Amino acid sequence: MADKAVQQQLDEINAKLDLITSELAHAKRQREELEGLKADLTIVAKDVFSSAIVELEDVAPFVRTGDFLHLFKKILRNTNTITGIIEQLESALDFYQDAKPISKSLFNDALEGLDDLDRQGYFVFFKEVTTVVKNIITNFSPEDVRLLADNIVTILETMKSLTQPEMMKTINNAATIFKNLNTDDIEEYSIWKLMREINSPEIKRGFGFLISFLKNVSDSTAVQNNLISE
Repeated sequence: MADKAVQQQLDEINAKLDLITSELAHAKRQREELEGLKADLTIVAKDVFSSAIVELEDVAPFVRTGDFLHLFKKILRNTNTITGIIEQLESALDFYQDAKPISKSLFNDALEGLDDLDRQGYFVFFKEVTTVVKNIITNFSPEDVRLLADNIVTILETMKSLTQPEMMKTINNAATIFKNLNTDDIEEYSIWKLMREINSPEIKRGFGFLISFLKNVSDSTAVQNNLISE
């Protein structure tokens, strides 16, 4: 019974010794790894330090030792300002992250709108309008443009009158008649035949229209001249 107890104690001691040995081996490996890391870091630090010295040699003539101290003091004095700038930058970044989906959606909508305008021909139209403006600038002087601006109301009123249904109908009828008229095969009229045609109702109405038109133009011109003289 006593031998069994002693053997049990020896087993426990051996187990503890194995545990201690394992821990010592683990600690040794860690120490070796740390020493290796230290050696590697030392080499890297030496390389970095050497590179820094080489690079700083280029700016050494322009920097004094006191400049670094002055810069450090200035940073300390403006710590609150620097902190505020960083906070504003953080806020701007947060806003950017929040607005990013909205901006993307707006950008896509804008692209779709521009594509729709392109399909409808707006860009081609504006391109041709640009050509028209270019031709106007090339062929008209500033004085011509000024006169156009002075008379734009009269021009628009004239265009308004020309676009009235009755006027458009008359112009269309005249254009249709001229289009259908064979100018290469027009009958020649002698003096006697012309005298006979003058007595026709159509010619009389034509002369009546022409005389009335000229009379109204003359009256309108006289009224405008009186307004200008006044």
